[in-house]
Amino acid sequence: MNLLNSAQPSLFDRAWLAIRYPYDLVRNPLDALLSIPGLSFLLIPTFSSYSTSLNLLFFYLTWSTLILSNSPLKVEVLGTLGIRVLFYLLPALGFLAFDGATPNLAAKLKEHGEAALPMGEEQGGRKGRWWKIALISTGNVLLGVAIQTAVELLFIKVLHLRSALKISTSLPMPWAIAIDLIRGLFLREIFSYVSHRYALHHPDSPLTGLHMSWQHTVAAPYAFVANYDHPLPYIVHVFLPTYLPALLFRFHLLTYHLYLAIVSLEETFAYSGYNVLPSGLILGGIARRQERHLMGEGKGNYSCLGILDFVTGTSLGEDVVEDITVEAENNHVQERLKGRAKRGGRKPQSRSRS
Repeated sequence: MNLLNSAQPSLFDRAWLAIRYPYDLVRNPLDALLSIPGLSFLLIPTFSSYSTSLNLLFFYLTWSTLILSNSPLKVEVLGTLGIRVLFYLLPALGFLAFDGATPNLAAKLKEHGEAALPMGEEQGGRKGRWWKIALISTGNVLLGVAIQTAVELLFIKVLHLRSALKISTSLPMPWAIAIDLIRGLFLREIFSYVSHRYALHHPDSPLTGLHMSWQHTVAAPYAFVANYDHPLPYIVHVFLPTYLPALLFRFHLLTYHLYLAIVSLEETFAYSGYNVLPSGLILGGIARRQERHLMGEGKGNYSCLGILDFVTGTSLGEDVVEDITVEAENNHVQERLKGRAKRGGRKPQSRSRS
């Protein structure tokens, strides 16, 4: 018995596993997806299958240790909180600090210049409500984690059913992860559009006034605005469209956390207000549509990705197809400029998103 007890992970080991988990979660499943023969051939021809196998092996050991040494509910709640902190709250705080510490540089990177600075004159200056927006946004994120915890307790403790999300030591297959991510994001697009248009912007909805008097009073978007709203509109428009697809399809917990990381990064960059984004082809269009919705009194652009706005004709400005076409053309132009500059020994000038 003593030998068995000594073999169990220590408190330090558990803490280290919890810290490493969000990083390993994103890195290793993506490695697995890219190691699928077709994708690795098209995307990374020199990708080593041996290193992928070792990464997955170590991740499986980490994951199994987490599940076996902690309660499944604890892993789900702390993992969800860790994902939201790592991929939304910390980047949003970093952007806020950057905007406040270097306003002149930040204004040059913002789509709407100084007007988009959280501590700019048009948003109340340094004594404005930026800190209240950041605090309420953080509170809403924690509220979402609390609701998810309550749902799991309801399923397990009260209704005596299996957990809302699948939690086991087995790892989901790469294709299963990809399929769940695609249908989860697509269903989130539908839920987000319907709730946003008919619950938050319909004249007969009791939530319209709350939403308009909270989020739509912000002069220009920045990262914390993504989750800034009255708690009721936040639950209806942000939390439920994100959580319900995972609940309906009963995502594996790993898939859910990867899905949540994607959503968190989308929120961070789409509302950042910057005109230089990691992936202009996708995030650039999403950011423009969110800006037009927020600054256009909510008269269109209700969905996250813009697909349903294109289908139903509620796009403000360029729709998703036009955005992709323009960004693709810009990227092609940039590649040609880089090629010419390389041949001529000059650096190409970068183009911001319009």
